[in-house]
Amino acid sequence: MNEVKSMMGFPDAAPSQMAESGELSVFGANDVFSLSWKNILDAYSCTECGRCTAACPANLTGKKLSPRKIMMDVRDRAEEIGKKLDSGREDYMKPEKKGSEKLSAANFDDGRSLFDYISREEIHACTTCNACVEACPVLINPLDIILQIRRYEILTESAGPGDWLPLFNSIENGGSAWQIADDRDKWAREAMRV
Repeated sequence: MNEVKSMMGFPDAAPSQMAESGELSVFGANDVFSLSWKNILDAYSCTECGRCTAACPANLTGKKLSPRKIMMDVRDRAEEIGKKLDSGREDYMKPEKKGSEKLSAANFDDGRSLFDYISREEIHACTTCNACVEACPVLINPLDIILQIRRYEILTESAGPGDWLPLFNSIENGGSAWQIADDRDKWAREAMRV
């Protein structure tokens, strides 16, 4: 909204974050570097019992989602990154950093991400019902990782399933999930008059 206001010349519009830094904001997580320490610890703490997958309604209906697999994929990616960082090889550095410094988490880039392990079909299958979290005997939250990956895909990449896009466009343009232009706070104003 502020970007549109600033383009139209309204003085009260705040400058956009992109204009200030020159880069777009990144939301969610596309790799283990973007996940919280708790998410990574959860991946290593998983006992692989499979109760989360057994309780998952998406998995029970034959969809590709397996919360247990999500946790194992995060752990496997963290292991892969750890081995590559330990190698110290310059091939895993961002191109602009090669030769100037040692390989570290700050300049690591192997051209891969969690999307190489976890398919988009898996993250779209999640109904966010929280059944996997409730079923876990060691209180691991695979749902948080799924939501972080989904958030990255939708907000940063501007991608997502085609049947979700009309919903997002309606919310962005009309402030409502339905394509009905109506004041959402109209009921409150009418209640105040009574």
